[in-house]
Amino acid sequence: MTNRPAKHSLTLRGHRTSVSLEPEFWQAFRAIADSTGMPINALAARIDAERGTDLGLASAIRLHVLRHYRAAAEKGAL
Repeated sequence: MTNRPAKHSLTLRGHRTSVSLEPEFWQAFRAIADSTGMPINALAARIDAERGTDLGLASAIRLHVLRHYRAAAEKGAL
């Protein structure tokens, strides 16, 4: 498995876009969506709406994944 970012297609509010994420971040992102019962496009749209204009979508997703697992570690859930 390569650690290079790969493009993944998403649909945000009816518009197709793509993000480049490393395989580990993409897998973690999908796992978070699955664990919350949220479709991956809906989770991406929520992150997109909350990110502001100074941060790219891929970076916002990476930060979401990081914060999710940090919060889980603090709760002792990992």
